[in-house]
Amino acid sequence: MGDRVIRFALAAAVTIGLGATLLPSVGSAQSLSDRFKSLFGGGSSDSDKPAAPAAPKQLNDADAELTCPPVQIRAGASTYSVAANGKEAVGNDVKFLASITRTARQCGLNSGQITAKIGIQGRVIAGPSGAPPTVQVPLRVAVVKGGIGERTIMTKAYTTTVQMDESGSVPFSLVAEDVVYPAPSAAENDDYIFYIGFDPQALKPEPKPRAPKKK
Repeated sequence: MGDRVIRFALAAAVTIGLGATLLPSVGSAQSLSDRFKSLFGGGSSDSDKPAAPAAPKQLNDADAELTCPPVQIRAGASTYSVAANGKEAVGNDVKFLASITRTARQCGLNSGQITAKIGIQGRVIAGPSGAPPTVQVPLRVAVVKGGIGERTIMTKAYTTTVQMDESGSVPFSLVAEDVVYPAPSAAENDDYIFYIGFDPQALKPEPKPRAPKKK
């Protein structure tokens, strides 16, 4: 237990810088492991080394003024911690802590639509209270037009399952492959951002559509 408390405290104290990497296209038939090799430019295993920020890359030669937006973590959504029932997620009551360690993105332009793939890697660390055997990690990806009057273009919640082991520190990964939105004008292109972060609301079931009223 003492080693677990020390390991958890150290992980919670580290601030990890994030970068976004522009990469080649990924085939739809690829496995998750292969997709991460393509997105992150290496093996699919987790790395706690922050990715270096990449310079914007043009989507294609036909529309050279459009670039793939950068990836940023929403303020307050960089970590996700869960406590024992009825407790606050602080100190010895923490069951586990998840954090994001690396990101990547890839964009394509077709018929006026941007199709993006957003890669997220992170780590789940068991807390002093002890993590359950299986952890559900909730994430959200959003396309946002920044500047005055910030506007969300699209947003979607995702979850990924992590099987914990005796080490108490397990990597997780997710590739959001269905991020699609209308291509912005060249003048607005630099205002676009991919926001990511943990979102506990993603674990709640989607509300059922209301039944039409009988006439």
